[in-house]
Amino acid sequence: MLKTIEDLKNLKGLKVLVRVDFNVPQKGGVIRDDNRIRAALPTINYLVNAGAKVILMSHLGKIKWKEPDPAKIEEMKAANDMAPIAARLGELVAPVKVSFSKATRGEELANAVAGLNDGEILVVQNTRYEKGEEKNDEALAKEWAALADVYVLDAFGSSHRAHASTVGVPAILKAEGKPVAEGYLMIKEVDNLTRCVEVAKEDRPYIAILGGFKVSDKIKVIDSLLKKCDKLIIGGAMAYTFKKALGQNVGNSPVQDDQLEYALRCVEDAKKAGKEILLPVDSVVTDSFEPVEGRVIKVVEGDIPEGFQGVDIGPKTMELYKKAILSAKMIFWNGPMGVFEQEEFQAGTKAVCEAIKDLEGKAFTVCGGGDSASAVKQFGYKASFSHVSTGGGASLEMIENDGHLPGVDVLR
Repeated sequence: MLKTIEDLKNLKGLKVLVRVDFNVPQKGGVIRDDNRIRAALPTINYLVNAGAKVILMSHLGKIKWKEPDPAKIEEMKAANDMAPIAARLGELVAPVKVSFSKATRGEELANAVAGLNDGEILVVQNTRYEKGEEKNDEALAKEWAALADVYVLDAFGSSHRAHASTVGVPAILKAEGKPVAEGYLMIKEVDNLTRCVEVAKEDRPYIAILGGFKVSDKIKVIDSLLKKCDKLIIGGAMAYTFKKALGQNVGNSPVQDDQLEYALRCVEDAKKAGKEILLPVDSVVTDSFEPVEGRVIKVVEGDIPEGFQGVDIGPKTMELYKKAILSAKMIFWNGPMGVFEQEEFQAGTKAVCEAIKDLEGKAFTVCGGGDSASAVKQFGYKASFSHVSTGGGASLEMIENDGHLPGVDVLR
């Protein structure tokens, strides 16, 4: 059983460490999209209103600690400084006081926490400034845990990583008998994705839609979904590995030859289980991936000629997939149908969005984060989904691991 933020009582004066996901797109201190900061506001506001002393921790970007040049590591740190994020949060929660700790551990951080008044917020510098964060270093986790009376996880996008701030700290506090709970964002994510794992009778037919580039990236999720769903729709570049495995010519389309045997086995296992894997029957193809002058773009059925590569599903496939989608009571979708970053190859992904829009009020529909969530947002279909996940990797791992994630399991 997971304890939620609303199970936490008498928070006034208590130090609540919240692991948030403020890993926002930014460059040179300019935030391009603050959605992840806004997504944490319900949890932050609840704690502030309860009179808690709120300590926020998050990672931002990557620090490659294997880099031998210390100067380059400092450059990476400077590029991923949390100070602008703290400033933006201050604007969003004004007039609540938001302070920022440049220190990630030690006396300076301890003093910053000690200086908090009830209902105030402290944003701590990037957790990945600490080498031990990604290694779940015990000493680091103990130091961070010592700052808090209560722990709240509200970073779904990081909950599949067993890091010091996501697993080490709550494990220590839990062992000490202190409360650990999930925040509002986590509640929404875990509840909605659990529904895609523990499939109720009324949610059938359950159709999963997978796209993206590599079959190898999604072996576990394919295996898991084939056990749970009634039909699997495949698009994106990974479809061409399946098509080649079935003996079709795919021209210059990207194929993982080392996954052909696996793809064929998937199709055969699905048939034995009375399930269906739908693959493109026609494709939009081009002789140049780059948008150069004079490139040829056309639709072909069946085999793709040499010198051409598939970059989107074709119109007949769109109709085939739409018909299947409209029969569903539940949808889980992860991965675009084509190279949606280029305008000429967006139609397939848009067609899936449009079909899911037609299911509004008739089915439970989940977009599993990542590129598909970016496409859904870009094309204006976010409101058409029952749930759009904030964590692509985390949502896939939750599906493939039957609802288990390191950051979720430690709270249970």
